[in-house]
Amino acid sequence: MDFGQVIGFGVGAKPEFWIGPSTIAEGVRECHIAFVARNRSAVHQFFDAAFRRGRQVLHEPRLWPEYHPNYYGAFVSDPDGNNVEAACHLPE
Repeated sequence: MDFGQVIGFGVGAKPEFWIGPSTIAEGVRECHIAFVARNRSAVHQFFDAAFRRGRQVLHEPRLWPEYHPNYYGAFVSDPDGNNVEAACHLPE
């Protein structure tokens, strides 16, 4: 799946691995790492565990209809500043 400078790799129309350019300061490398969650509850478990460990919240769990109608995800920053996501692609 191609979104300009960002490309997603996977099976069919549901990429599991994304590659894109750095959008932060010069010389700093950031990664966006996304994991597929088995259900929306697993997205919340991922988010809650990261939050309890003091990770920076980028986006709390919610629907992302701009990606597709059932895209439910949460995003946090890891200790190295990478954007780590858990996403469920299934309806409730």
